[in-house]
Order: sequence, then structure tokens, then C-alpha cells
Amino acid sequence: MSQALPIVPAEVPPCEARANLQLDPRTYDRALTCVHCGLCLPACPTYLLTGHEAESPRGRIQLMRGLADGRIGLTETVREHLDLCLDCRGCETACPSGVIYHELIEEARAKLREAGIEEGGGRIMRWLLFYVFTRPGRLRAALLPVRILRAIRVYGILRKIGVMKLLPGPLRRMERMLPANGCFWPGKLPEFVAATGILSSRRGATPRANARVGFFAGCVGSVLFGRVNEQAIDLLAESGADVVIPPTQECCGAIHHHNGRWDTARELARRNIDAFLPENGPEVDYITTTIAGCGAMLREYNHLLRDDPLYANRAKEFARRVRDVSEVFVDLGLPPMRYAVEATATYHDACHLLHAQGVGVPPRKLLASVEGLKLVPLVDSEVCGGAAGTYSLLHPKMSAKLVEAKLKHIAATGAQLCIAGNVGCAMQIAAGARAAGMKLRVVHPVQILHEAAFGAGR
Repeated sequence: MSQALPIVPAEVPPCEARANLQLDPRTYDRALTCVHCGLCLPACPTYLLTGHEAESPRGRIQLMRGLADGRIGLTETVREHLDLCLDCRGCETACPSGVIYHELIEEARAKLREAGIEEGGGRIMRWLLFYVFTRPGRLRAALLPVRILRAIRVYGILRKIGVMKLLPGPLRRMERMLPANGCFWPGKLPEFVAATGILSSRRGATPRANARVGFFAGCVGSVLFGRVNEQAIDLLAESGADVVIPPTQECCGAIHHHNGRWDTARELARRNIDAFLPENGPEVDYITTTIAGCGAMLREYNHLLRDDPLYANRAKEFARRVRDVSEVFVDLGLPPMRYAVEATATYHDACHLLHAQGVGVPPRKLLASVEGLKLVPLVDSEVCGGAAGTYSLLHPKMSAKLVEAKLKHIAATGAQLCIAGNVGCAMQIAAGARAAGMKLRVVHPVQILHEAAFGAGR
């Protein structure tokens, strides 16, 4: 059994360190459940790369306890160790003691921000993340020049001659992440789509929808992968569900929550609860999304609002109904898969789908129903590829190492098609493949299912 991380001497007075990180007692108790067994180490991407104890979950728990207890000071090194955590939650899947690690790291970051200590990335990047990425209208406007250049077929020329190198570092990283074939201006989703594949419970009964599904479109996902949302709604309707897309829905709050802006995340959560579960409106059976990161955040609303007297109970009910779109399809049943999809593919487990939501079997079960599709197992499928929401933009060096390792495993499968259930993963893997000159198409499971149900032309 490995030894726990030794507490380093304080470099600032204990009272100052304690003032920086006063954790909620309920959160601090999460740290006390860690028995330092070390089973989280091989599940932690940053530890696998560095071999550094402070880059492991148990090491970071010791750092957070040390700060909370006033035994260590908040040095630049300590802050960097905490910042470099991907919050992928792979350690939670591996932990035999049930440590809910993400509550610790997320609250620690929030408390550090309250103390005036921001995560790295610079002011420009943080402004883009909080005020552009989370506003689909602004994001579409910001990407309009790229769309125009692509339309007149100049964009590729500019990239080849190196013009993009003139952009500031944060913008250059963002540009590299853009999907090669994204339109960035998807059509507006309807507010309601009636079930088309309606099933009745008995012969001669009045046809009715199997379920009423609230669809969460997301921010970045709705702009860069709008077509995936449209295809998901097609499939849900054909599976016999009435689909409701509330126009008042907001950003899920994940970017804010993971970066210490809890007040904003809470307000967004309240608005989404009002949008999907209005107190006097018709109820939905499921609240679903195609975006693993958003789905994980939506399931956290009961924790985020646990102390809100007006929303605590409604948040529990909201979180109870959240399902990944693959889970909804398993429950409802897919429409007939009429077309073969002849391809050899591999499946990457998005961290916020597998580790945060516990969804690993449903996507594979659905894909197994597609004729012609051969799925090749991916080594370390469950290990983060370095996207982790905003991580790839805030910590590009570590992110690049992680995606390089992921691409090596993908290449070893011989597949030229990678399937992933999260937009961040798709962008990260596709961008890494382009940079490496690797021929690889990255798609969402919904895209495969849609092609199998409706054909490639629709």
C-alpha cells in the first residue's frame, strides 16, 4: 500500500492558509473518507503522465486538507497541482471507499476564487469562457468570420500559409479546436416535436406517445454540433416520444461551477428548473441531452441547490429525471435500424458520461444493434483524453500529452472512426488527429444511430 502524501511545511502563516480554504464541513468529510489506499492512482490521467503524488487524487486531497487545516500555505506550486486536476472523476469510479472527489476539488476552487485567486488562463480566456462560450448567440457571432471565410474557401489557404499564428495564444488554441465541417449557425430548434413513431399499449387503443422528453440543447454543443441535436430529436420522436425544447433554457452552468463561479451556476440551475419543470406546467418524464458534460452538471443540481429553501426539493426532482440520450433510447426502444453502416469504429468513454453519470453500457448496447458496424475495443477507453470542458484551453501542455496518448491507442485499433458521447471529447480528439496528420473521423453515437434509422442522406 502506498504512503499518503507528506504534509509540506507551511510557507505562509497557518491563519492565512486557513482563510484561503474554509471548506463546508460536509465537503471536508469527503476528504476524511479517503483511506490513502492508492487505487485511484492508475485511474488518474495526470498521475499516469507525471508519476507525481501531488498530481494524484489522494495527493490533492492531502493538499486540500492541509490548506483547510492551516498546515500548509497556498504556494504557487500547490495552486498549480490543484489547477491541473481534470475533474474527470475517474478516481471516483476506482475508489473503494466511495470518496466523492469532485465535490472537494470544485469547492476548493470556488473558495480560492473567493479569496481572489483565479485559475490560470488569463483574463481574455476567462472572459471568452464565461461571456461568449456560455451564450450561443454571442458564440455564433464570434464564429461568423470563420464561417464566411470557409464559405468563400479562403479559410484553408489562410491556415496553410500560417496566418492563424498571428492570433493570440488563447484564440489560436480555440481556432484549432473548431470542427473541420461545422456550420456554426444551425437552425433554431422547434419548441415541440410530436411523436412520430407512436406505439399503442393494445390493439385498437388510442395512439399516445410513450414519453414526454425535455431536450437540453447546450451552449457550445448547440452551436458547433447543432446537427447532432437535430438528429437526436428525430430519433426520440421516431422512438415514440413527444419532445419539448423549452426556449427559456440556459447554459447548464458547468463552466461556471467547475471554475469557482457558484453563484452564477446556481442562478442558471434555477432558470433551467423553471424551464423544464414549471410549477404549473405539464411534466416531462425525462430531461435529456447529447452532451455528457451538460448531463453530468444537470444531475448535480440537487447538490448545487441543496441549501436553497425554494429550490432544493425541485432540484432533487429535476436531477432524478436527467438521463443521457443513450439511456432514454434504451428505455424507449430505438426505431427500426433499417440501414447498414459499414464501418470499423472504436468507442471512447467520455469521462462525464462514464465516471460522472455511470453510463458505459447503454451506448455500446445501442451501437451493437447497427448492422455492419464493427466496434473494436479501445485500450484505456475510460482515461481522459484531455478535453475536460475548458481544460484543453486553460492547460494546453498537459492536455496535448493526454490527447497524444489517446490517439496512440485509437491508432492501434486500426479504426478510422471514433465514437464519443461528448462534444468536448469529439473536438479534442479530432483536433489532435488533424494536428498529427491522422485520418480519423469522430462522431457522436447519435449520428451512427440516425444513419442506421434514416439512411445517410437524411
